[in-house]
Amino acid sequence: LSFSCGQQPPPSLSLLCFAGFQKTEAPRPPGAKDLHAYPWDKSSLKSMPVDLQQLEKLDAYALKVNVKNSVEELVKALLKQARTDLEKVRAIWMWICHHIEYDVVGYHNKSQVSSKPRDVLQMGKSICEGYAELFEHMCSLAGIQCKKLSGHAKGHGYKTGQTFTGNSDHAWNAVYLEGRWHLLDSTWGSGSVDDSFTKFTYRYNEFYFLTHPALFINNHFPDNSNWQLLKPTLTLKEFENNMLHNSNFYTLGLLAAHPETPIIHTVNGKASVSVDCRSGTLFMFKLKGTDEHGLMTLKKYGMKLDIYPQKTGSHKLEIFAKPCKAEASDDYKCVLEYVVECESVDKAMRFPRELHQPVGPSWFSERQGFLRPSHREPVLHTNDGRCSLTFTLGKDISVLTSLHTDGSSLSEDMGRRHVLQIHRGNQIELKVHLPHAGNFVLKIYSKKKSDPGNYDYIFNYLIRCLNTEVKWPAFPQSYSKWLQDYEILEPLSGLLPANRNVQFKLKMHGIAKVLVQAEDTQPLTQNKGCWEGTCNTSGCREVFVMVHENANHTFYSHVLKYEVETQ
Repeated sequence: LSFSCGQQPPPSLSLLCFAGFQKTEAPRPPGAKDLHAYPWDKSSLKSMPVDLQQLEKLDAYALKVNVKNSVEELVKALLKQARTDLEKVRAIWMWICHHIEYDVVGYHNKSQVSSKPRDVLQMGKSICEGYAELFEHMCSLAGIQCKKLSGHAKGHGYKTGQTFTGNSDHAWNAVYLEGRWHLLDSTWGSGSVDDSFTKFTYRYNEFYFLTHPALFINNHFPDNSNWQLLKPTLTLKEFENNMLHNSNFYTLGLLAAHPETPIIHTVNGKASVSVDCRSGTLFMFKLKGTDEHGLMTLKKYGMKLDIYPQKTGSHKLEIFAKPCKAEASDDYKCVLEYVVECESVDKAMRFPRELHQPVGPSWFSERQGFLRPSHREPVLHTNDGRCSLTFTLGKDISVLTSLHTDGSSLSEDMGRRHVLQIHRGNQIELKVHLPHAGNFVLKIYSKKKSDPGNYDYIFNYLIRCLNTEVKWPAFPQSYSKWLQDYEILEPLSGLLPANRNVQFKLKMHGIAKVLVQAEDTQPLTQNKGCWEGTCNTSGCREVFVMVHENANHTFYSHVLKYEVETQ
């Protein structure tokens, strides 16, 4: 039957053929063979195999089709390049996602919006109802069984842990392909609306095309539970209580998050979250907009986060991720949101402001050349205020370290001098002597030795010491002529006692002569690869170690400087 322009066919005939279109069967209800196991088996994001590369040509063609005079003409044009049912559905999907925008004004005034396919096409915009009706109508014209579904969605305005009552608030579609029903949502495939719900932005989202039902149920709950296409089906209560993983979660290759409920209660001031993923992914978090009150560690297959809110009450916790291959400028995408209910605060777990997330070594620091760390945990506890870390270094790496704490007790220069680097072949040892008790951050930077540029920050540790007796002086100050593979055996303290004979023992090579300059200047003698000797500290405030690099030189270079205690 062909209808004259502008007339709507009688409802009873709407599934019969239009001129040039085949007859479409009435959609059959879902049966046992349509069902997928719940929870998700982590195999695929889609409910059937789809080779997106093979569809690229068709996608490009569908985007260019520019027919607005009738839905029939539009479908005819789209089907020119589509042979299989999957290709027909794909062409319709791509066209709608890129040509119909969400009607933010209509959303606030639904009675003024027509969801009739012809009107949606003419206007070029609609709300979810219109997207779903246009999709259903175009599929039926293309001879494909399609059904508009309605239900509750965790979409715009959803608040973590909220309940759903009353009428359904969203519409989407099921299509019948290759003997099974599949789910899709062209509204969410087309783009997104800003927080104030006043502006729509086209941002195509592949995730909502033939989404695996065990993932679709994450944020779509149909009025008729058969259309979950799941075995077993979920109750509304389970849907409300389940963690919301948005599409970014899955498209970034993340697999699971723990806990699986969106509201977490602290135990003794602490809450923990972990995420599993397939390979190196970078994470960050915000608790009430800041990343100060947590310890996040990167794992090879995910991350672990311990949160210590410093106020009681409800706190919004957001987890962000991006692939490690992403450009530095690429944005982290929000993948999870929790609400942390904090009953009591653990004041002892207040971290220094300088602490950077993630904390501790990881696959990321390994990639930067810090291999086989002696301490894999992010926090080091020391009772006597001293600790030592070792790594095997990759080739051509120069290391810079600094120690930080809150308050003004440690200047930037002194922060560097409380860490001593010792190199032995490709091993590096970092000796840390803390100036007092408290929480400290040990930051580690590196660059290629061959690279004249700046050092890049790589990772950091948290060092904790509760012993209030601790009071270590800084290591001696070293100058540029002090080479990386030289080593101080004694004295390690940069502060020497007054009026004492002090023993010196330094490992240095390729040097003709070593002098220690106090009130008098004393030479050190070479013994089995070490330069040794004593110096008396009376009558001076500073002691310098100097070297002649060449026996014929008359000038010498300063390599180390010690302070002498005032009496």
